[in-house]
Amino acid sequence: MFKQVRESNILAGIAECRRRDVESLKTRKSLDRIRAEAMESPLCRDFAAALTAVPCAVIAEIKRTSPLKGRLRENFDICAMARIYEDNGAAAVSVITEERHFEGSPLFLREIRNRITLPLLRKDFVVDLYQIYEAKVLGADAVLIIAALVDEGSLRDFIDAAASTGLHSLVEVHDAREVQRALAAGASIIGINNRDLQTFRTDLETTEQLAPLIPRNRIVVSESGIAARNDIERLRSAGVTAVLVGETLVRASDPGLKLRELLGTAGRHGN
Repeated sequence: MFKQVRESNILAGIAECRRRDVESLKTRKSLDRIRAEAMESPLCRDFAAALTAVPCAVIAEIKRTSPLKGRLRENFDICAMARIYEDNGAAAVSVITEERHFEGSPLFLREIRNRITLPLLRKDFVVDLYQIYEAKVLGADAVLIIAALVDEGSLRDFIDAAASTGLHSLVEVHDAREVQRALAAGASIIGINNRDLQTFRTDLETTEQLAPLIPRNRIVVSESGIAARNDIERLRSAGVTAVLVGETLVRASDPGLKLRELLGTAGRHGN
């Protein structure tokens, strides 16, 4: 059963749960062992190349539940949804693997990887190097790192650890200070979350304010609050390379059609 939490403590609460989860995992498989397995795992699909291959690429998300809104879709077949995303123009698929609050699972990565050819982003609350190596072993091609959850040294360590295995890092920021921290840590893909961590409201103006602070040689991803084609056009004008869309697609009665509408290809049929 997923756990709903109060808005004011959602990030800290989930992060603390993940720390406990990782400590439990380490009792079954050591950090050294999971690192060795990561280094021996197959090569990653190129997440960065997928995001830059088309104008304003869409990273489509597998998201069963929101800790604020509850279950987003009943009878959710994750592999079928991933195939719909691939058939209708997604550049990559984001897979939420946090279990208690989002009803995700690390095993979703492995299941989906065997069904589609798109790069996969592990979207979770990374608080330990262990999760980076685990992501590679499970079949991820990129990993989300939330700048607000880690100090500067850990942020750089996480990015470097991911790169050592072939994973790309999507470093998520919420304000100008975090943008500078991400740049200083060497982040090449920066995700701007339009959701305010205090109020949990979304505003695309967050991306418009922060994107100009990021050098043009970095990949900029806008996250949260993207519901229509005009949102994507607005974000493209702000210099965004890609967008990450979850709830809008998962809640849609026809996710494939909704994805094509976002991409501006609604007149074409999926494969």
